[in-house]
Amino acid sequence: MAEAHIAQKSPYAVELAPGDYRWCRCGGSKTQPFCDGSHKTTEFTPVAFTISKAEKVWLCGCKRTRNRPFCDGTHRTLSERS
Repeated sequence: MAEAHIAQKSPYAVELAPGDYRWCRCGGSKTQPFCDGSHKTTEFTPVAFTISKAEKVWLCGCKRTRNRPFCDGTHRTLSERS
């Protein structure tokens, strides 16, 4: 399996209203950290998630988190060349 493109090496801090969202997993979206359909030419699919109350969340920018779509700190382990 190919690795996703790293959109940025830090999380996206976003204030979200209650609702349904799709987090970009391929790293190619122009509307990071959300999906814009760029994955259609890749093996990746977006991750759907729901926010039940208005809150600030940190969404993964490096696309390597094990807690999709939320940042788990994996970006801190990436090499400079990643």
